[in-house]
Amino acid sequence: MKKRYTVAAVCSAAGLLALAAMQPFTAVGAAPAKSDVKHLLNALLAAGEMTAADDYNGDGKVNAKDLTLIKRDLIAAENADTGDLKKQTVPVADADVKLIGRTYYNKDVTWLVQSGSAIECTVTGTEASVTISGDGCVYSDEKWRPRYGVYVDGELVKDVVMGEPEQTVKLFSGTTQRTATVKIIHLSEANNGAIGVKQFDVTSSAAKPIKATAKKDLTIEFIGDSITCAYGVEADTQYVNFETGTENFTLSYAYLTAELLNADYSAVSYSGHGIISGYSNDGSINTDSLVPPVYEQIAKLDDYTAKWDFDANPVDAIVINLGTNDDSYATKDLETRGAEYQKGYEAFLKQVRAKNPKAKIICTLGIMGCEELYPYIEAAVQAVGDKSISCYQSPTQKAANGYGADWHPSPVTHQLNAYLLADKICTALGIPSQKIGIDLAADGEYGAEIDKESGANAWPYFSDWDKSLNLNIMSAGTSPESMYAYVRGLSLPAGGYELSFSVTPPAGIAIPYQVRSMTDHTKIYCSGETNADGTAETVLKAFKMDAAAENVEIVFFLGEIGSGNLTFRDVTLYKRS
Repeated sequence: MKKRYTVAAVCSAAGLLALAAMQPFTAVGAAPAKSDVKHLLNALLAAGEMTAADDYNGDGKVNAKDLTLIKRDLIAAENADTGDLKKQTVPVADADVKLIGRTYYNKDVTWLVQSGSAIECTVTGTEASVTISGDGCVYSDEKWRPRYGVYVDGELVKDVVMGEPEQTVKLFSGTTQRTATVKIIHLSEANNGAIGVKQFDVTSSAAKPIKATAKKDLTIEFIGDSITCAYGVEADTQYVNFETGTENFTLSYAYLTAELLNADYSAVSYSGHGIISGYSNDGSINTDSLVPPVYEQIAKLDDYTAKWDFDANPVDAIVINLGTNDDSYATKDLETRGAEYQKGYEAFLKQVRAKNPKAKIICTLGIMGCEELYPYIEAAVQAVGDKSISCYQSPTQKAANGYGADWHPSPVTHQLNAYLLADKICTALGIPSQKIGIDLAADGEYGAEIDKESGANAWPYFSDWDKSLNLNIMSAGTSPESMYAYVRGLSLPAGGYELSFSVTPPAGIAIPYQVRSMTDHTKIYCSGETNADGTAETVLKAFKMDAAAENVEIVFFLGEIGSGNLTFRDVTLYKRS
């Protein structure tokens, strides 16, 4: 007589868990396979035929207890340590790895396509290596080949501009078994090909030596151009041209922002690309280098044009940093072409929103200048009318912070923008921000107080281009406060700060300065004075705010310096802790 199996009526995952919690665990036979779990689940949900094998604990009933026990034993089998070391080849296709960014699986290889695309996992064994594949771009000129990095427990162990179809990289070796976190990352950009990860070779006693690292709570997508790709960030000077050997996504503001927020990330970035026009040497429109037409693909190169699965890869926040290349076209007729850019930007915002219905969207522009286009971004955001879209103008890079290849941002500029962007993302998502690394003087009001009744007379001029305050002083007055330059309207949280500015004071006169309350001048948070020998000086002054304060100003007392021209440059107030 055929034995009958009854099914407990359980209709939800919560019900399965509740029932399983009441059942004692019992040891069962041989280790199950994933297919056994799937078959049992289908049987419980009446989506498949029930068999004797579905009665996992042999009690004559098929219910949630069987599902709990089989899943427990499967996990135990996967985590089992047999005690016997053996060499194992684990194709990445079969491995449990975390995919970061836009990747593409084809012919047993996982391709890291976009800037920063990566796989991450833990590897357990006494020794391990990974096989890396190259696509057709490895045969191009050496300056244009894809670049990748391999990290083991956070340490860079291999940095390669790929020039062959396949390479094997040793991860670690020794006599003692260890578990290491491994990350293989595409350092260059999608314009110059992809990096493939083919397999791991491990000597291990673990039944499952490769395991994915945990997904992070926050995921950010970055859409941009060469700035986001970190074009030329490792170049020694701005007078050299592009090559993938100086492009390193781990030094980009995008990667650094994700690190600051402990977030996963995905990038869609192409050098020279824009929204309505790519980079143009002569001001004519360049429609061959546009991001919107390829945004919904994994990448632009022919091998990677498959559609990206947005539903399977949701993000919490999206940063759009596009317009630097459009500017080369739009500035030739800003009124007409600026409006064209705004219209294109509005369409792209709607496109991005359609694919990412729940994400906060943050738009920015300005790291390499192009400030004249930023108002069109503001207008586009306002026209779309989506309350979950915001924008801000990025501060333009400064000569003092250096430049990368072809005048692109330096590592310092990328880091400073990462601090600022992380704060903007926190604001958009409604999560706390410590404002570490933020220049809290950036949005201050620059000017000068001149007591003309004391005989003081001067013409102040603030240059927004290089954030400098210039004073043509005819007569400074009779006391230090007869004339003072200021940066005011600052709001400072509690914490540690660094005040910095550059100035060449008049010979024989030290210029006093303070950080103080605008409403109560007896509340002085920081004070000092410049040199008195008439030489150029960059002041760095650290101080601490024990409590938060509103209406704070930075002041420079000029009332006793006589006459002449004076310029304060690069006034910054960075929060350091």
